[in-house]
Amino acid sequence: RAASQPHHFLSMTVDGRSGIFSTTGNEDCHIILRGGVVPNYDRENIMQAVEKLEVYGLRPNVMFDCSHANSNKQPQRQVDVARDLSSQISAGNQNIMGVMLESHINAGRQDIVPGKPLDYGVSITDACINWRDTDGVLRSLAEAVTVRRQRDAA
Repeated sequence: RAASQPHHFLSMTVDGRSGIFSTTGNEDCHIILRGGVVPNYDRENIMQAVEKLEVYGLRPNVMFDCSHANSNKQPQRQVDVARDLSSQISAGNQNIMGVMLESHINAGRQDIVPGKPLDYGVSITDACINWRDTDGVLRSLAEAVTVRRQRDAA
């Protein structure tokens, strides 16, 4: 709700001076479901989030973090989460408006160790799926959106 409303706040300009900034609010806000104690990308949790957004007069736009708690912090499970979301989109769910993936060229993650070279294309932050899996996920989601649009047009 807050992000959809106008705000005035004190911050720094690019020149390093303090200034008062104003926003008009963002009418295109969305909520991001990352999971919690349990994953929350299933149909029931989506409907609960949509109902709460509608109660407050907000757009029922829901984005999903396929990583973190929704994948039980197991990077390869992001593919399963995205597959489930794709099937919900194909079935006509209009509220799923985006996904977030932890993705890199190569799968996994690595620590920065002084004197040890980094492995090319491996994350130094969160563990990721590789590009081949990311490509498959993106193609699956695109196909699901195409199916949803065809259903809507019929």
